[in-house]
Amino acid sequence: MNAAADPREARLLNEFQHGFPLVREPFGAIAGMLGTDADWVRTRLARWQHDGRVSRVGAVFRPGAIGVSTLAALAVPPDELDRVAAMVSARPEVNHNYEREHRHNLWFVATAPDRAALDAAIAAIGRDTGLPPLVLPLVADYWIDLGFDLGDDLHAPHANGAARASPRQRPDVELDAADRRVVAALEPGLPFVPAPYAAIARAADVAEADVIARLAAWLAKGVVKRFGVVVRHRALGYTANAMCVWDVPDAEADALGAVLAHEPGVTLCYRRARALPAWRYNLFCMLHGRDRATVDARRREILAAHGLDRFASAVLYSRRAFKQCGARYARPDVAATSAALAA
Repeated sequence: MNAAADPREARLLNEFQHGFPLVREPFGAIAGMLGTDADWVRTRLARWQHDGRVSRVGAVFRPGAIGVSTLAALAVPPDELDRVAAMVSARPEVNHNYEREHRHNLWFVATAPDRAALDAAIAAIGRDTGLPPLVLPLVADYWIDLGFDLGDDLHAPHANGAARASPRQRPDVELDAADRRVVAALEPGLPFVPAPYAAIARAADVAEADVIARLAAWLAKGVVKRFGVVVRHRALGYTANAMCVWDVPDAEADALGAVLAHEPGVTLCYRRARALPAWRYNLFCMLHGRDRATVDARRREILAAHGLDRFASAVLYSRRAFKQCGARYARPDVAATSAALAA
């Protein structure tokens, strides 16, 4: 995909989804690599964030590393979908909210600092909408990245991405109060100023060097899956988004998940709990592409390569994206403190 006419713009979108410089003036460092100046880099990123091509520049935390999250769904009467979707999107715990082709037609991801807060948010959604949520917590993740190689029609997992982890490598970290303030300050993304980590440090009431050191440590441990430009794939032409699910024996799920995670075109792959009797599927993978025919063809190749056609399955294409933003893991009191320090 030609994401931008200017080759420097294409490189900025493509190459810095991972490995964003952890130096005092990262936009200047990028400018040096692109043969331009820091104002040019900041202006382009700010424009793309404004027009929806870029969500933010920041950290993508690994699910379960610093808080809790779940995928959930509602079966919404079609004539009520817009109203219910707006109610769900209004919840601060919800960071992704999509319409998909299924009886359960509204799918969302909710995150929170702890299980009690997440359970309360899901219960509130059920109460407010009058619909019982289908809750599908993560059991094991095999590949979660969503870095897009914008040069491919149906992209391979991003060349600069981290190595795929086994489901037993999920990091377990304890965050102290300063860590949580840094997480809260990072959630909106880096500000487009010459020294953005210094701005994050002021918001978190820590030293600039501490912010950079924490990010480097979290990346090394896998707490942060990647740090860089977070693009909105639909705005960049990847409009075919298929959630492919299978009902596989639990004993086979890890092996199948591991091989699916290495397949070109797979952007997410994980195992989730079933919710019987409404939902029988436990193995999930996401395929993103420019058009439905390309994604369908790639899915057929994956089915044939791994014998997945012997399992019951479903394909849920997305129709509309109602909300897409970074996850919010900070506790409300910590987020408020960080906002006050930033003001």
